[in-house]
Order: sequence, then C-alpha cells, then structure tokens
Amino acid sequence: MAGASRDLEKARKAAADPKRPGKLCRAEPASYKPVVDRNKCEGKSDCIAVCPHDVFEIGRIPDDEFRAMSFFIRLKMTAHGRKTAFTPRADACQACGLCVVACPEKAIRLVELAA
Repeated sequence: MAGASRDLEKARKAAADPKRPGKLCRAEPASYKPVVDRNKCEGKSDCIAVCPHDVFEIGRIPDDEFRAMSFFIRLKMTAHGRKTAFTPRADACQACGLCVVACPEKAIRLVELAA
C-alpha cells in the first residue's frame, strides 16, 4: 500500500531542512530521478519513510554489483545485510528532495532528466 511506511515526523524534519534540493514536489513526474549511491547506502529505509510518491523500496544488492565493489564496501554491505535502496517507481518522483536530506548516509541525489 502506497505511503504505508511513511514516517510523518521524519518527513516534516526533512521538509524543514534548509539544504533540501529539488522542486518541493512541484516538478512534473519523471522529470527528475533519484539516484542511489550503492557504495554509501546501508538500506536504512529513511527514503521510504519520507517519500510521498512511493518511489523507493529496500532490497538485497545483486551478486554482480556486490562482487564489483571494493573489499571494504563489501564488508560494510555484508554488515548491513547487503540491503540497499532501489527506485522501481522513479518515474513517480516529483523532486521534493525529502529523500536526499533524510538519508543518513547521504547516498541519494536528484538528477534532472533531459526533456
């Protein structure tokens, strides 16, 4: 169910962050895309907790991506259960930037897509 995992307190805190990038949820859907840095993401789900458009889900990093990472990143990923954020509904993103400021690892950025 969309929004079922949302944490309104975290979302309010992220919305008040002066470093929040994006278009404050006013961008056309699919004009921006959230990009997750797998070397930083620990799958803590804060992106899910604040996203009003249900863009994210947490899953296990694929074996091929995992093997391509450095030894130290693989150690960190293993310690966190090899969990990472995925963006299966990136086309719903409206660039509110809440995920960017809520991510404790600073592993998410918004990328504007060419028209």
